[in-house]
Amino acid sequence: MRAYHERLWVPPLWWLISALCAGILGSELFGTILGSSLFGGYQMAVGVAIYAVIVLVCAATLVHWGGAVVSVTGGELRAAGTRLALPAAGEVRPLDEKQTRAMRGPRADPSAYLLVRPYLKKSVYVEVTGPDARWPYLLIGTRHPARLAEAIERSRAAMASQE
Repeated sequence: MRAYHERLWVPPLWWLISALCAGILGSELFGTILGSSLFGGYQMAVGVAIYAVIVLVCAATLVHWGGAVVSVTGGELRAAGTRLALPAAGEVRPLDEKQTRAMRGPRADPSAYLLVRPYLKKSVYVEVTGPDARWPYLLIGTRHPARLAEAIERSRAAMASQE
């Protein structure tokens, strides 16, 4: 049973900004490398290659960022490539923008697992308990922190009632 599922897709505005930046950077590189001549068979091919490489790098970065999935399924929390069995989860707390900023920066533990994206302002704090804990906590960026925290608690309670 899947209690929660969210893909951390990149907002459309970020795609637009990346396209504009790729255009500006491509024009700058094209002009710098080849001088001011925009026409001529060889130079145009090089210019197209410059734009293509920049656009591919930007698109690959945005697709990679947007490919992360957060889910609570079958007694397990999955955050991108990381898995945490819910019995190993301690305190679970949804965080607002200010709390998330603090946990990303001055209050961050370098050994914690962070799944954060610059466009996600809220997160969920999940304490990791037990002697075999790889991290002290997970900080998971999400658009719906209350729903994710509730899904973790609900799944954990359902597992406890089955035992």
